[in-house]
Amino acid sequence: MKTIGLIGGMSWESSKMYYEYANKHVQQMLGGAHSCKCVLVSVDFSLIEKYTFNNEWDKIGDMMSHCTKQLEAAGADIILLCTNTIHLVSEFITSSTKLPFLHIAQATGKAIKAKELSKVGLLGTKFTMEKDFYTRILEQQYGLEVITPPVHEREVIHNIIYEELVKGRFTESSRLRCIEIIHSINLAGAEGVIMGCTELPILVSENHVGMPLFDTTRIHIHQAVEWAL
Repeated sequence: MKTIGLIGGMSWESSKMYYEYANKHVQQMLGGAHSCKCVLVSVDFSLIEKYTFNNEWDKIGDMMSHCTKQLEAAGADIILLCTNTIHLVSEFITSSTKLPFLHIAQATGKAIKAKELSKVGLLGTKFTMEKDFYTRILEQQYGLEVITPPVHEREVIHNIIYEELVKGRFTESSRLRCIEIIHSINLAGAEGVIMGCTELPILVSENHVGMPLFDTTRIHIHQAVEWAL
């Protein structure tokens, strides 16, 4: 088994799910007392949040590069960035190591194509929904049509993520609002919806909406585990 290197803490609410899903998937695949070989570098999310809203992406990129070198020194065989939005600076990771890097959008695109879907919705922070670092991969590499909610609903999702989810608050009112937005995306023609923020699947699951939801956290780490084995 190879060792998975995780850059976490963005936020730790979803990073803990990476660790749980990794170990459960290894046990499911190998049985017995097997668990996942992994190393984790976890950042202070307060700094990430500050740089994000100040549009200081290069500073975040430098942090990711430093984390990558720490993981490499700790014996990682592959690098995962345990967040969707910060993949905006993933080139800082790939340029600082020769280790393989599993991009979350590529992992998600592969999972969607396996379901034979062609049109999907995307929920996440405004950065993920409005910049092209995520949708470009889905469209160009996997031939998917990606739709996002209207501006005011993107604002709602963005605020729920930063004001509640990353702080460990998962309220019923926010769950219901997200479900409404997912249903509207479905009515707009989406065959499934990408939960493009690693905290969103903690708030809303397929059981709440009755349509395919792509849990990027689970998809990402499961593919990494399968590679490691």
